[in-house]
Amino acid sequence: MALDILKLTRRGVFAAMGVCAAALIGGSAANAKVEGDTIYLGSAISLTGKYASDGIHSRNGYDLAIARINEMGGVTVGGKQYKLKVIYYDDESTPARGAQLAERLIKQDGVQFMLGPYSSGLTQAIAPVTEKYNVPMVEAEGAERSLFTKGYRYLFAVLSTSEQYLASAVALAADLAEKNGKKPSDVKIAMAFENDPFSLDVRAGVVDDAKKYNMQIVIDDKLPADLSDMSATLTKVRALQPDVLIVSGHNKGAVTAVRQLKEMQISVPIVAMTHCESGGIVKEFGDAANDILCPTQWAETLSYKDKYMGSAAEYDAAYKKAYPEYQTVPYQAAQASAAVLVWKEAFERANSFDVEKVRDALASTDMATFYGQIKFAPEGNNIAKPMVLRQIQGGEYKVVAPLKWASDSVNWPRKTAAN
Repeated sequence: MALDILKLTRRGVFAAMGVCAAALIGGSAANAKVEGDTIYLGSAISLTGKYASDGIHSRNGYDLAIARINEMGGVTVGGKQYKLKVIYYDDESTPARGAQLAERLIKQDGVQFMLGPYSSGLTQAIAPVTEKYNVPMVEAEGAERSLFTKGYRYLFAVLSTSEQYLASAVALAADLAEKNGKKPSDVKIAMAFENDPFSLDVRAGVVDDAKKYNMQIVIDDKLPADLSDMSATLTKVRALQPDVLIVSGHNKGAVTAVRQLKEMQISVPIVAMTHCESGGIVKEFGDAANDILCPTQWAETLSYKDKYMGSAAEYDAAYKKAYPEYQTVPYQAAQASAAVLVWKEAFERANSFDVEKVRDALASTDMATFYGQIKFAPEGNNIAKPMVLRQIQGGEYKVVAPLKWASDSVNWPRKTAAN
């Protein structure tokens, strides 16, 4: 797929799309949503703080899709073509700061169409602000299921909700137990989760699925606030010898888990954790990351495609060309790009910049993308796309579950991390 965007350097993409809010626009929310031939989207995003790496993945995904849409002629409304630009502010990975910046984008910069921040916690902080001002927000990184139980009318999320993230790991453990002459109820699970909305929601999903199979949860720990040491949990793992270890602590939690599994020579047949790709555990730990299971919203081997980015594989190639420092494309970037595609189609189906008409067009979204099918429930969550589970095999991420999407067989049991 020939994309001019592939010629852009990372700096070039940011220079073209990642504009500075203070220099861009002023005016009121009533008249600054569109200026000339430009539609402005706003986003408070984590560029510093503990979520910075994921925030940058998200910004990259937004910028890549916007560059592609603009290259294809932009957005057509009322017979006129418009370019897209994003006004970014750094929320510093702090919910209170994110809410403050969302208000600034709406009240001072006049933004009426928002892209989401990174993380469920930041989305929880910003959603009440966008709702207060009747500003639609398409978000790609807030997966906590409670976001969609509050009656928000202007919040739409392209990703699968967080209780689904590691459900396939529990189901896989049950399947492997049966194949090896055991009952799923014999499986012992150890868990360690960050004390944040996303991770606790992942935990709730794991607990629900473990109960479904009557599995035993023998360790249920919270990670320390700084996510830098989980040796207390791993000491219990060594003593109790669970069949499954499940960890969720964003990027830093994933790095800490792999590092200390290696240092402490801990062997668990199944290890599953969130944020493998965005945490860069293959690059940092090499073979010590092998056979770890990683839930993902998206993978380049899936058979998804659209008219903008092409296939999942073509998006993967385009992203790596634009950002060559990446060996694996984080799903956070892919879903950020998908959020931009949703905005383009909503504007064109509404054929208007009237906020309520655009909001209604968003609500009726039902579209195929390189990231998967996107269809919003009345609550705003995407009900059309499943999670998949990848395993690191020889330094590469291979889809192993569910079987419908599997490209490779699972390696089991996992050997000691240092092997």
